[in-house]
Amino acid sequence: MKITGFDDRRYWERIPSDESRFGSIAYLRQVWWLEAVGNIRFEFAPGKYSVLFKIHLGKPLRKCGRKTCNLDQVHGWDIKPVRFQLSTSDGQSAMSERHLDEPGRWFYHHVGDFVVENQNSPVWVKFSMLQIDCTHTKGGLCLDCVIICPFEFRGKYTCFD
Repeated sequence: MKITGFDDRRYWERIPSDESRFGSIAYLRQVWWLEAVGNIRFEFAPGKYSVLFKIHLGKPLRKCGRKTCNLDQVHGWDIKPVRFQLSTSDGQSAMSERHLDEPGRWFYHHVGDFVVENQNSPVWVKFSMLQIDCTHTKGGLCLDCVIICPFEFRGKYTCFD
């Protein structure tokens, strides 16, 4: 996955986290333009699949061994929705929009679903999370990962504290 501006520490920082699937999360301090895009080429078994982004508003912290969250930098997510998209190499696509309004907790945003019909045939899946309206700044967002899972398991990834 590529996050626009991630290498500029004025906007983004990498935070170690035991809540992450990969040991660290991307924390957005503040930007005018949010763009996180990625793609994967994989031989999926035939079936229906869901794409989900794991996100969090607020900076997760540990104080005295307890989980807490700093919401000081959370702003701008209630003004315009974030657009989530997916597309596949065989022409399937989905798009959803959401105002981010659940500070202090991890949640999975369901982008959409796609169907794989042919076994042993690689499929490209492209996905994105965008909020590129430059009329306001936004900040205080954590992005952990994108999950592609069989459709019947997507309920496992709704939200959690």
